[in-house]
Amino acid sequence: MLLAIDTATRIASLALHDGHSLRYEETWEAGREHTTQVLPRLVAAMETLRVRPEDLTAVAVALGPGSFTGLRVGLSIAKGLCMVCDIPLIGIPTLDILAAAQGSDRRPLVAVVQAGRGRICAAVYRWRGGWRRREGPFLTTWEGLIARFITPFLVCGEVDARGKDALARLEGRAEVLAPSHCLRRAGFLAELAWERLRRGETDDPATLTPLYLQHPVEG
Repeated sequence: MLLAIDTATRIASLALHDGHSLRYEETWEAGREHTTQVLPRLVAAMETLRVRPEDLTAVAVALGPGSFTGLRVGLSIAKGLCMVCDIPLIGIPTLDILAAAQGSDRRPLVAVVQAGRGRICAAVYRWRGGWRRREGPFLTTWEGLIARFITPFLVCGEVDARGKDALARLEGRAEVLAPSHCLRRAGFLAELAWERLRRGETDDPATLTPLYLQHPVEG
């Protein structure tokens, strides 16, 4: 059983995946309360499936970009479990989780999370039998992101009112995906982690660090 933990932003998510099916998933708005909310919900999730720590095969964690506090909480829990249970740790970039939820398309895909002060963290993906990151993650603004594209593109993730207004001015050149596709879910984190685990790609709990950009994301 693989446990997936995503506390990268104000939206937190947990999942348990047995390698064949998604057995449990919970996603909620944690705000800045990751420290008090994540561990009790994790305990409840494992109790729901009657999973003990010794039943875990591996732990996956959203690596960033994201908020300093959120990433620290998720990574601390993940590292602690891996060290105590002697199981593999797999870190997955936050924006890759968003991209993994999207269907195929010929247009480039941009995944975003909020970075505070009018900024966003973004990465650009192309479909090659799956979404493959081609650029980023990088720190920018909505105006700066739009300036990178002269052809139509897709956008998913944390698109705020300012972003929607800026993208709407492109008159259809940018398509913001439906809210259900913009919610970052730990089930997709778990699936990406299983792919890495089967390839024998794991991370060292002693040295794995969060992925920050120029400045930690606020929140």
